[in-house]
Amino acid sequence: MIGQTRINPEVFCRQLVLFVAAVVLPAISLAQTVVRGPYLQTATPTSIIVKWRTDVAADSVVGYAPAGSAPATRSNAVATTEHEVTLSGLSPDTLYNYTIGTSSITLAGGDLNANGDGEHFFTTPPVAGTDKPTRVWIIGDSGTADANAAAVRDAYKGFTGARATDVWLMLGDNAYANGTDSQYQAAVFNMYPQMLRQVPVWSALGNHDAIDMIFSPPGAYPQIFSFPTAGEAGGIPSGSENYYSFNYGNIHFISLDSTIAANRTAGSSMWSWLASDLAANNQRWTIAFWHHPHYSKGSHDSDAEIALIEMRENALPLLESHGVDLVLAGHSHSFERSVLIDGHYGDSISLTPAMVLNGGDGRESGDGAYIKPGPAGTPNEGAVHAIVGSSGKTEAGGSLNHPVMAESMLTLGSMVLDVSGSRLDAVFLDSSGTIRDEFTIIKSPPKVVNIDIDPWSESNEIFPASSRLIPVGILGMSTAAGDSMDFDVTEINPASLRLGIGKAPINAGPWFFDADEDSQGDAVYGFNTADSGIFCGDTEVSVVGETFAGDEFVGSDAINTSDCVDEGCHP
Repeated sequence: MIGQTRINPEVFCRQLVLFVAAVVLPAISLAQTVVRGPYLQTATPTSIIVKWRTDVAADSVVGYAPAGSAPATRSNAVATTEHEVTLSGLSPDTLYNYTIGTSSITLAGGDLNANGDGEHFFTTPPVAGTDKPTRVWIIGDSGTADANAAAVRDAYKGFTGARATDVWLMLGDNAYANGTDSQYQAAVFNMYPQMLRQVPVWSALGNHDAIDMIFSPPGAYPQIFSFPTAGEAGGIPSGSENYYSFNYGNIHFISLDSTIAANRTAGSSMWSWLASDLAANNQRWTIAFWHHPHYSKGSHDSDAEIALIEMRENALPLLESHGVDLVLAGHSHSFERSVLIDGHYGDSISLTPAMVLNGGDGRESGDGAYIKPGPAGTPNEGAVHAIVGSSGKTEAGGSLNHPVMAESMLTLGSMVLDVSGSRLDAVFLDSSGTIRDEFTIIKSPPKVVNIDIDPWSESNEIFPASSRLIPVGILGMSTAAGDSMDFDVTEINPASLRLGIGKAPINAGPWFFDADEDSQGDAVYGFNTADSGIFCGDTEVSVVGETFAGDEFVGSDAINTSDCVDEGCHP
């Protein structure tokens, strides 16, 4: 017809395809959203894994930078909805802000040139062996996805406040009832979104987690988590994500598999790996965790159930022979915590007094802390065992009277550890934020040595406001001469010495001679009075230090500050 243009169908279709490719598909890509995460896995001093899920497949890009530094990126060009990017070449013990997204859009995180958004960040672990104060949060059987789990989470959040969490352990049964992907979304990713994007989570395999692995292999658990198999986070390669180890500072963590029968039975490759891993471990603290409780009279009975019996019989002799300090498990939906014990591998009625190394409550305000006098790794000095299976629900049915336990209760809650130097402090925090149990373990307590403030004077007079030199004699000791121990002052590391609450370093010395005329060599060091933190009225001052071998020592002596008013006092 006149005035009308005939449309060629073939040309129109080609143009439509080009339009969709050029306009519609990019718009769909830009509409991509994050539906899971981000979350962090397998943190080492120099690397970390960042994972997330999107509703539309795309490439993966992570931007990251320490505060005040230029951003870097790592990417994966393969289009996927299950994103996983490993960041490497990181600096130890350093806070990084990060973003996630695609090559065309940032999906989460703020401007890295302006230090991010304050929500997407992580701190890399310190170099293994570093003595860094470390906070550990432990939850077990938390996968109820309900108000109970939320209350336990919020109680910990209120307790820790601004104190960052360094290590987060899950003891299994993280998502009820079958450990499916949708149940993990509800019980883990929707429950702990802030923690997940800031703190790497480490888990043990629970029996409910394994159900999806059995009926819908490979299952949600191994697809969600990325744990070390090649020893990349510390320890030796396990070749399995079901059991592995990692280091954080001066702590060696070991996750074992109590769920799959082939792994927990005697003679399995897991036990061969554990023996080798323990032999190679040189960290001060060793903490092991798994799901099924080796000691329990809660909703599960460790005298009657095979998984519990096999873990007690097969794991504990190995762990105790290498000086394990704390063993954690869940499964019983209660909280149970032992005294300091060693060598108890039978049922509950087989416990003997010789197996109880310290039957007190472990509280410094009560019966006193549990003391392990030997150096790290000393065999059979005892361990504390805690069953933390009540982070999502409690369940009656057991007598809660296992004879190794100092505390047993049907109480919702979680455990918090603070580890610093030779000291571990633990609390059980209930869902209202109340501390319901606490204990302390002290390893290798400092040697107590003899010191002499101002060996040339009987008065030990100190003038706190002055900058006078305080001479401090550290006295050699010998069992051959009748002393309680041998102490060679030439082995003192001068850089480690600190005087008083001010922790004054040395500023003179050492001078070596027999200061107390007992035929033993002594060393005298000088400290600045003003740096020591001594006040008028103080009657004693202490020196702390280490030998070149790292052995800690402490010594105290009386002082006289009665005349210090003549030269002024600290305010």
